[in-house]
Amino acid sequence: MSFTRRTLVGLALVAPFAAAGTASAADAIKIGYQLPLTGNTAQYGQDFKTAAEIALDRFNASGRLPVKVEIVYEDSRSDAKEGVAIARKFVDDEAIVGVLGDFTSGVSMASAQVYKEAGMPQLSQTASHPDFVKISEWQFRNITTQAGEGPYNADWMLSKGLKKVAVIAEQTDWGQSVTKYFDDELTAKGGTVLMTEYFNRGTPDFRSLLTKIERSKPDAIYTGFFYEDGANFLKQMKQLGIAVPVFSTSAAHNQKIIELAGPDAEGLSLTTNFLPSDPRPEVKNFVEAWVKARGAEPGQFPAQAFDAVNIMLDAVAKTYPKTTRASVRDALAATKDFPGVTGKTTFGADREPVKSLSKVRVVGGVFTPVSE
Repeated sequence: MSFTRRTLVGLALVAPFAAAGTASAADAIKIGYQLPLTGNTAQYGQDFKTAAEIALDRFNASGRLPVKVEIVYEDSRSDAKEGVAIARKFVDDEAIVGVLGDFTSGVSMASAQVYKEAGMPQLSQTASHPDFVKISEWQFRNITTQAGEGPYNADWMLSKGLKKVAVIAEQTDWGQSVTKYFDDELTAKGGTVLMTEYFNRGTPDFRSLLTKIERSKPDAIYTGFFYEDGANFLKQMKQLGIAVPVFSTSAAHNQKIIELAGPDAEGLSLTTNFLPSDPRPEVKNFVEAWVKARGAEPGQFPAQAFDAVNIMLDAVAKTYPKTTRASVRDALAATKDFPGVTGKTTFGADREPVKSLSKVRVVGGVFTPVSE
């Protein structure tokens, strides 16, 4: 860093908008959001954008800051190379003080290398790979990881006497973390993993895999899939007459899995930290806004995105008028008991979220909280 740049950064306390990565009192403060808006995961990116727009409109209307905050959206297409290019673009934009995204762990982690070097705070709503926040002090996430969900689900199943389990997941880094943390806990507590199999995202036919699962005679099936694959799996399972309890992760918590699978989704059990029926005012207000915008109740991921945007906006507000990338990072790190729609969020020293999980099951075509 040159003397001139060091001087500018040092002067940020008295003229906080002179250096790169700072906000201007006269101009809007910018946040970058990299997310898939096209491609085979575009539906998730579109959900994130809708959630972000709801959060941003409310924040700007609140008058909490005397300047507007803007979100700059860039389409990563869930491609790591594209994600890196977007990260460089965001870093070069001096008005951007923080970044949200990406959707997948792979793209989030590739982009994180750029943000690490540039000193840009990055908060992902869905990157659950264990190594994401280990990249540097600039990475945060507000989603629970499989390191927490896997053992929680394993303990849940064992408590119901389901000891012999067939495990399947999509062939991705995320899918491998699904199986690892579940398998480790189940076997450590005396259960048996009868088989662990992977499938490619977008697989149209699960019948051969289902036949293999049936031959293993499991007490239950544990799955790592998103709603598209989940609906196909559940429909084909019922077509083959396989009557085995199915458990899954929060990634499957989406109303569309019920819409697509219909009655075949009945009985699906999964973990979540968001319930649209939660009576808290913040949840009711978000659900109402989402239904107005999209015509159906939101699932886990839109709720995660809504909270991520609000956590970032809160960090910006707390640092104003001395809003810099470094000050936003520090404000994120200090987040404690943030009252989001997915529950309270506190970032630990490792920038991992401290959150609780709930159990739900599809009963009568509705995700219903259960205690057992």
